[in-house]
Amino acid sequence: MGLQSRIDAAVKHAVATGQNGAAPQKLSTALGYATTPGGARIRPTILMSVALACGDDRPALSDAAAAALELIHCASLVHDDLPCFDDADMRRGKPSVHRAYSEPLAVLTGDSLIVLAFEVLARAAPHAPDRAMQLVLTLARQTGMPGGICAGQGWESESKIDLSAYHRSKTGALFIAATQMGAIAAGQDADQWYELGARIGEAFQVADDLRDALYDVETLGKPVGQDDLHGRPNAVAQLGVEGAIGRLKDILSGAIASIPSCPGEAKLAEMVRLQAERLTPVVEPVQAKA
Repeated sequence: MGLQSRIDAAVKHAVATGQNGAAPQKLSTALGYATTPGGARIRPTILMSVALACGDDRPALSDAAAAALELIHCASLVHDDLPCFDDADMRRGKPSVHRAYSEPLAVLTGDSLIVLAFEVLARAAPHAPDRAMQLVLTLARQTGMPGGICAGQGWESESKIDLSAYHRSKTGALFIAATQMGAIAAGQDADQWYELGARIGEAFQVADDLRDALYDVETLGKPVGQDDLHGRPNAVAQLGVEGAIGRLKDILSGAIASIPSCPGEAKLAEMVRLQAERLTPVVEPVQAKA
């Protein structure tokens, strides 16, 4: 089974767990709607790539970790799109969950996916209980307070923003979770994988700022110009388009250099390079906006 097929199967199995029994039908279908199509599945791809590079000796645990991380990411998108935050009508080229199902069901969908993520890890615990506990702790830290994606959303309500903390929480947290959880699932030390995740997260933030400034809604599959609309700090405003692209390339070079020594180091470096190509926007001079 290819990597993407493996990830999709793990996510599908996880969602099915939340749809069993006498579940409310609309909320049940909303769980599937929020997680498919899966987009690039960048975070679980990084997680699985790290696990494979480290030996992947507990594949069922790696599958659970990848699914749990993707469920958290999908939950964050559902909540980000709500009227109280970005008020976005589109996500991944289709109506956002609150537009398709209602605002109350969107709140419940995001909540359900978060809880389901930790249930998935708990169910996988028999494969390696000590590793599973570390996976739960790592995902919880990178999801909640004080430094997870909830904190990242919370910074947007502050009058004065710590830009470094904001970006690390808002975008970097789940990439740090990806590299660390991949290592943990394969029985390796998580700490040495922090830098790689942080660098990939920083690169993704810069790339997202570029896409938000340069692309149209049809290309991006979601509303554009959100940074300007909401007055958020971003790399394009600070560095300009060419400066932001240069910054992106520097970060990605540093990410490759930070990969810890492991059996699959070369293949992992290639994965980061491929993600870099996918991240870097194609800039036409007539589109560029300062």
